[in-house]
Amino acid sequence: MGNKGTILVVDDNRLVLATLTDGLSQAGYRVIDADNGDDAILLAREHKPDLALLDIRMEGKSGFDVAQYLRTQCRMPFMFLSAFSDEETVAQVEALGAVAYLVKPLDIRQIVPAVETAFAHLEAERREASAGHAQPRRGAASNDPLPVGVAMAAGVLMHRHSLKRDEALARLARLAENDGCSIVEQAELLLAAVERLADS
Repeated sequence: MGNKGTILVVDDNRLVLATLTDGLSQAGYRVIDADNGDDAILLAREHKPDLALLDIRMEGKSGFDVAQYLRTQCRMPFMFLSAFSDEETVAQVEALGAVAYLVKPLDIRQIVPAVETAFAHLEAERREASAGHAQPRRGAASNDPLPVGVAMAAGVLMHRHSLKRDEALARLARLAENDGCSIVEQAELLLAAVERLADS
């Protein structure tokens, strides 16, 4: 059983669900899975996971329905994993305050760093809150969330070099400065390199 935290994974595709569950378990997380929105809500209430990873399009309750419940009733952070990236979907993702939005198809080697980044971000928030510096959570990852690409790239560096989140972001900033580009552009370059390795 993992000890990094508990993740609720929700997807109506059993193959995707099994792949995510196995990959995240191997990465050290305790995983609870559901293949529909109703079960997801029941499991969230019972187990109170640290993070939910939600498919958007499902029969019955959608990932958006589940996210709305988690945000308002459980005050639980969530990420979306979806094959859809149209403007309407992205706008709804942002309105709900997702920690991240990952577009399928994705390799588990890309998902684990994104999850680790989310946990690091949430842990930093908790530390700030306990020190009395943070505003109350409103469902988003923070009051000034990182661009998704930067967060994912930082997660890759954290995973690959065993860095803390701030160290990974600092390394990403140094790489960007050395290459004469923005940190967002550097993040895209790094993620593209990871994708090429995954395809090779």
